[in-house]
Order: sequence, then C-alpha cells, then structure tokens
Amino acid sequence: MRTASIVTVMAATAVALAQQASQPQAPPPEKTFASAAEVQAMLANAKTARKSDQANFTQTMLNLAPYRVAMEYRVQGLDSPPTIHEKDAEMIYVIEGAGTLTVGGKLMNEKRSGATGLQGTGIEGGTPRRIAKGDYIIVPEKTAHSFTKTEGTLVIMSVHVPRGASAQ
Repeated sequence: MRTASIVTVMAATAVALAQQASQPQAPPPEKTFASAAEVQAMLANAKTARKSDQANFTQTMLNLAPYRVAMEYRVQGLDSPPTIHEKDAEMIYVIEGAGTLTVGGKLMNEKRSGATGLQGTGIEGGTPRRIAKGDYIIVPEKTAHSFTKTEGTLVIMSVHVPRGASAQ
C-alpha cells in the first residue's frame, strides 16, 4: 500500500512538472528605472556572485519587452565566446574598466546558441579596438563581436534593440 502511494505521488509530480515545462514562461516583470544606488548594488553583486570561471556575469537592469538593458561584468584572463545576434543591434556603454572589442569578421567554428544567436571559438578578421570607461558603441545585427584582453574588470551596459524589416 505504501509503495502504491509513493508511486502515485511520483506520477502526479511528474505530470505536474511536464505540464509546467510545456507552458510558456511568463515574461520578466517590467522595470523602467534603475537608480544610481541600484546600479552600484548590481556592481557589488557582480563582484561577489560571479563564479571564478565565469567569463561574463550578466544582470538585467531594465526590461520593457522587446527591450532589455543588462549590466555585463567581465574580468581579466577570461574571454567570453564571440557572438552574433541575428535580429538585434547591440548598443554598448562602458561603465567601468577597459578591454578590447573586436567587431566584424567571421565566426570560427560557428554554432547556434539560441533561436537568434550564434557563438564561435574566435573571429577571423574583424576590427579590434580598445574600449574604456565612457565609450559608446553600436554593433549592428548579424555582426560578429567579442570582448577580449580585459584590463582588470570591464563593466558594460548592453542594450539589445530589435531591428524591423524596414530598418534592414
């Protein structure tokens, strides 16, 4: 009798989990303002919450679908894989630190990394540029880019902007 009860509970749990997995995820809550204190708290959190082998620690600053603003925190010695965003241009503002941003060229060993993204192991060609606090960059959609040679830490604000058919 006890075994039958355990099996029944396990089966019911499996059904409930399967139903949850098949249901679409609720969109993240809207957030349209981040105070200077919140941004500083996010920066402090990134310093402590980032795992030692994590090349890029990302936190959402603002969210109003289809737009998302993130803080990305990188450290010296760990380069994140180069990427292409197929449908979004990416606006980047350097909050703190410095490093190298390479834009353009072709992804090496390209693999799909989501519905609208690609990742690679490197970039062949492209234009490297040292970026530092206060710099502002736009990376067009469908353009390879990578962050390397971080000097200490590199903290950026990243805004992904969907581009409509009329803009292409």
